[in-house]
Amino acid sequence: MLPLPVRKLLFALSLCGTTALASAQLQWFEAGQPTNEAMHAARVLAAAGEHGLDPADYAAPALQSRLAAAADGPAAGELEQRELGAALTAALQRYLTDLQRGRVDPRQLHAGFNLPRRPGVDTLGLLGDALAARRLPQALREAEPQLPMYANLRHALARYRGLEGHPAWAARLPPLPARKLVAGQAWAGLAAMARRLEALGDLEPGHAAPERFDARLVDALQAFQERHGLTPDGVLGAATLRELDVVPAARVRQIELAMERLRWTPLLQAPRMIVVNIPEFVLRAYEVSDHRIDVRLTMKVIVGKALRTRTPLLAEAMRFIEFSPYWNVPPSIARDETVPRLRRDPGYLQREGLEFVTPSGQVVTTLDPSYLEAVLRGDWRIRQRPGPQNALGGIKFVFPNNANIYLHDTPARRLFERERRDFSHGCIRLEAPAALARFVLRDQPPWTGDRIREAMDAGVASTLRLEQPVPVLIAYSTVVARTGTVYFYRDLYGHDAVLDRALRQRAAGLPPLHGRKGPVP
Repeated sequence: MLPLPVRKLLFALSLCGTTALASAQLQWFEAGQPTNEAMHAARVLAAAGEHGLDPADYAAPALQSRLAAAADGPAAGELEQRELGAALTAALQRYLTDLQRGRVDPRQLHAGFNLPRRPGVDTLGLLGDALAARRLPQALREAEPQLPMYANLRHALARYRGLEGHPAWAARLPPLPARKLVAGQAWAGLAAMARRLEALGDLEPGHAAPERFDARLVDALQAFQERHGLTPDGVLGAATLRELDVVPAARVRQIELAMERLRWTPLLQAPRMIVVNIPEFVLRAYEVSDHRIDVRLTMKVIVGKALRTRTPLLAEAMRFIEFSPYWNVPPSIARDETVPRLRRDPGYLQREGLEFVTPSGQVVTTLDPSYLEAVLRGDWRIRQRPGPQNALGGIKFVFPNNANIYLHDTPARRLFERERRDFSHGCIRLEAPAALARFVLRDQPPWTGDRIREAMDAGVASTLRLEQPVPVLIAYSTVVARTGTVYFYRDLYGHDAVLDRALRQRAAGLPPLHGRKGPVP
C-alpha cells in the first residue's frame, strides 16, 4: 500500500478532476523500476529546503522512500506505477509553481499591491519535454529564479542553517554593566560575543578571548552593525545586543521569507528599473542586459513612518517629472498639522510659502480663520509654492498610483545621516534626486545634468513627460545578500510577520494539494 502522504496527494488529485491524473502518462518507470529521472526528481523534492521551501509540502520524504523501495524490490505492478507516477508528477508541478511564482499571492497580503501575477507555467509540458529530451536535471535547474540575489540568498540560507544549534548561542548574552559598552571596558559576555562574531564571519578566528573590549573586537562589532542596519560606531548598546542575541534559526526564517518575496518580484521584466527597498532605506536604479542586472545608482531614501504613515508596496510606471513643483498639502496633513500650526502662528503662512487654492482655482495668499474652516471642510486646499522651503525640494518623480505616492527631493538633508529613516508621511525622499533624474532622462539627450539642475532651481513649476516610462517597484526585503555578505534589517512594518503567518497557515493541517478545487497548477 502507498504511504499515507502519497495517498492523500492522490486523493486530492481525484477531487480536482485534473490534468494531473493524466500526468501518469509521463514515463517514470521502465520494466517496473523507477527511472534515473524519477529518482533524481525525488531528490530534488527532498532538497526543496535549499530554496526555502518545505519538502513536506511535496510529500517528498514519502515519495523518496517509496521510490527507493520500488528500485530495490520486485518490479512494481501497473497500478502502483500509475499511482506513484501521478503522485510524483503532481508533487513536481506544485514544486515548480511554488519555486517560480511563490506560495502565496502578495496581493492578498498587502492592500493595493498591484504587482502583476506572473503567468502560469505549463508545468506538465515542461516535465514531459524534459523527460523526452533526457534533460530533467537541467530543466529543473533552469526553473529556478535566475537572479544573482536569489543565488546569493541560497548560499546565505545554507550558511545560516549550518549555524543552527551552534554552541555560541546556547545562552543569551549577559546584561551590559551600564547602558553601553565602549572600547577598553570589561564585560562578562566578551568571550561569548567573540564566539558569535567568529561564527558569523565578522571576527577572524584564532585569537584568545580578550579581557577587555579591545580594538579587534570593536572592528568586528562595527562590521556586524554594518550588516544589521545599525549605526557602525563600535559601541555595544541595547539595539546591538538585541541583534547579537538573534539565534541562527530566526535568521534562517528571515532568509526564507526574503526568497519567497523575491519569487514575486519582477526584476527582469524591463530594460531599466527603479527599486526602493523599504527596510533597507535604499533606492537602486539598474539596467538589465542579457538577464544580467547592472546597478547604475544607489542612494539613501526616507520612507513613511512605521507607526502612522507607512509607505505602501507598489509596482507602477514613472511617466512624469515635475521640476520646481508645488506641494499640494494632503488633507490629512492639513487637518492634523498645517491648520493647527497656522492658528497658533499666522506668520507660518508667509515664511513657508503657503497659499490657499479655491474650488475655482483662485489663489489666496492671505490668512483668515474662514479660510482654515474651508480647508477643514474640504472646500479649499493648501499648497506650498516652489522654492527653497518647499517640502518636495526641486524635483518630483511621478508614477501615478491610487495612494498618491511619489519620489521627491527634500530640503531636510540631515535626516539622511540617520541609520533608521522612516520619517515621511508616506512618500519617498531622495538623497540624490538630480542623479536619479539623469538616470531617468538618459535617453532624452537635451536633458543634461546642468539643465536638470537649472530646472530644479528655477522656482517655476514645469512638467516633463518621459519618452519611455520607467518601472518603479517599492519592495520589502529584510535580507539583502550580495558579494558574499549578508545584510539583515529590521522588520520595519511587520510585513515579514504577516508573510510568515500566511505561509504557516497554508502549510497547516493538510498537504498543499489536499482539498483544493480546480486544476492543479
